Amino acid sequence: MDIRLLVMDVDGTLTDGKIYMGEQGEVFKAFSVKDGLGIGLLLPRHGILPVIITGRKSVILTNRCREMNINEIHQGIDDKSETLRAVAEKYNCDFSQIAYIGDDENDYECMEMCGVKGCPADSAESIKLLSDYVCLSNGGEGAVREFVEWLIGTVLD
Repeated sequence: MDIRLLVMDVDGTLTDGKIYMGEQGEVFKAFSVKDGLGIGLLLPRHGILPVIITGRKSVILTNRCREMNINEIHQGIDDKSETLRAVAEKYNCDFSQIAYIGDDENDYECMEMCGVKGCPADSAESIKLLSDYVCLSNGGEGAVREFVEWLIGTVLD
């Protein structure tokens, strides 16, 4: 199977889903280094472009994406499926060539559209049922790296 894009949700997928807030707003997010290496090192080796589509806006995420060499970042998105369609069109990519990892109901429609679907272990039950691969790891604890390795070892072979 030819996978060209890996689309990722953030909160609950790349992070543990907790939102740490202080008086001035969002204070920090915790990301797994394992996920970062999977995204920044393994995906490029296989010609897969990483894409972020998330409902929240965060300078913290922008900074982390820069470290992982993710340039296709869509934040503050209410209709993720509309953004997914635009990204697929931009890269002249069929939905069967897109892998998606998400964790909750706001990812469901996008996941239905994509060729390969995965989720962290602590995802909503409906997302687990829809997924081709349910990670052993929780969101923010290496689930994206695990999905990338599964994708490369199983789907691309």
